Amino acid sequence: AAAAALGLLPLGKTQSPESLLDIAARKVAEKWPFQRVEERFERIPEPVQRRIVYWSFPRSEREICMYSSFNTGAEDPAIALGGAVAG
Repeated sequence: AAAAALGLLPLGKTQSPESLLDIAARKVAEKWPFQRVEERFERIPEPVQRRIVYWSFPRSEREICMYSSFNTGAEDPAIALGGAVAG
């Protein structure tokens, strides 16, 4: 109520703090690929795995478009996909 009165939060909206699990999972996802986390640690509890995977994906539409486009820079599709060129 005091935060809303100070104009920090919209009136009628409450904000709950982020969980320690989410904060830690987000920080891990920002620094390391999930595959490296799996290789490094023998046992990762499933809830922790799920949150790391969740935070590993991009959030904005621009980032999603950027990471979803597959472009290797090669002009020949056979070379780009690692196929042999008949000749």
